[in-house]
Amino acid sequence: MEMSTDEKYMTLALAEAQKALAKDEIPIGCVIVSQDRIIGRGHNLTETLQDVTAHAEMQALTAAAQTVGGKYIPDATLYVTVEPCPMCAGAIGWAQISRIVYGAPDPKRGYTIYAPRVLHPKATVTAGVLENDCKSIIQSFFLKKR
Repeated sequence: MEMSTDEKYMTLALAEAQKALAKDEIPIGCVIVSQDRIIGRGHNLTETLQDVTAHAEMQALTAAAQTVGGKYIPDATLYVTVEPCPMCAGAIGWAQISRIVYGAPDPKRGYTIYAPRVLHPKATVTAGVLENDCKSIIQSFFLKKR
């Protein structure tokens, strides 16, 4: 069975999550795509950088802004393995990202609970892409921690 475009890029976001896992970081990964080209990628680095804002999405947004040479990235899709937190969703909104695709929901910390209107008003959201894969990497990480 052929992978959809969303599945293809979510697989790459999962590869970023694996990089975080290898550093004993919470395994969340993100890629930002524009015109079928990755313009930014990132994974969680909060422990490595000792920075609570060093989430996967923030790393990818910084990389994408450097790639495009500006802070606004309206013609892009952001793929992230777990639903963005309110901080990341706010940054995604400020960057004017037009489409957000995430794998696993985050019922404890996700933006949909705390800040459902924080994204850009024209942004669209697709949830549940490779949800089981995205859930399993994060759940196995926390099982080992507890």
